[in-house]
Amino acid sequence: MDFKLMLMTIGVSFILAVILGPLTIPLLRRLKFGQQVRDDGPKAHLKKTGTPTMGGMIILLAFTLAFLKFSVMDTDFYVLLIATLGFGLVGFLDDYIKIVFRRSLGLTARQKLIGQLFCAGLICFLLWQSGHSTVISIPGTALGLDFGWFYYLFIILMMLAVSNAVNFTDGLDGLLSGTSAIAFSAFALIAMQSSEISAAVSAAAMVGAVLGFLVFNAHPAKVFMGDTGSLGIGGAIAAIAILTKTELLIIIIGGIFVIEMLSVIIQVVSFKTRGKRVFKMSPIHHHFELCGWSEWRVVITFWLVGIVLAGLGLWINKGL
Repeated sequence: MDFKLMLMTIGVSFILAVILGPLTIPLLRRLKFGQQVRDDGPKAHLKKTGTPTMGGMIILLAFTLAFLKFSVMDTDFYVLLIATLGFGLVGFLDDYIKIVFRRSLGLTARQKLIGQLFCAGLICFLLWQSGHSTVISIPGTALGLDFGWFYYLFIILMMLAVSNAVNFTDGLDGLLSGTSAIAFSAFALIAMQSSEISAAVSAAAMVGAVLGFLVFNAHPAKVFMGDTGSLGIGGAIAAIAILTKTELLIIIIGGIFVIEMLSVIIQVVSFKTRGKRVFKMSPIHHHFELCGWSEWRVVITFWLVGIVLAGLGLWINKGL
């Protein structure tokens, strides 16, 4: 696959995001689409109250324009669009309700789940119709297990888990923008190696979009992506892993997201069963903040861990 095409896709998506930022951020500010900060979180975050959110629209728009320009219209193309924009739409509705209707929880858990299940179900239908393999490869080996019809149940659960894990990661300036750029870069290389054109272009477009967004989201952030961005990013990562047949490898490449989600699960289970918290606060990036780490130190550390995990995932995939 043409490496120049990937660089061009990244470049166009990045430039689009950088152009859209100054156009979108003032609009969000005028509409008073400001972030509400948790009172029980790190006190340093209280000054972020009112920072424009729903900036994920910048990411999704830059991604979509670049993806439409450089991709080919096949079944994978529609799977990737539905995964990214469908999950992004669920996040948009959640953000919109939180801000406009002053409902701190946005969509109810049931409403959000229904929206995610609808998108995941539609993706499963497209995969089934296209004859997508139901074999799941075991990372680091040449072995694979054919799940048959249970594969689609696995895919639905995977998309829900990944999108929500990515959503948990969005809590510090630049944290998710940087870690997702690293994960998308790894998947872009994997997609290129396996000649999955749509998946490769999608990953490259996302790399450019989130890096362009990072220009405005780096500490101190001028805008937050909100669930609009985080759920869209999560849907995109899951879809790319599915199309490149690296469904299990995402546990390694997206290891940061897995760690963030596990910290929340551990915290909730521990508190409900023992009445004690394992972490000072979950997701785990807040725990390090409350331990005295600066926001930049946490973000840079997580980026470095993300790079190591992405490299490990690429090394494992190369040996298959």
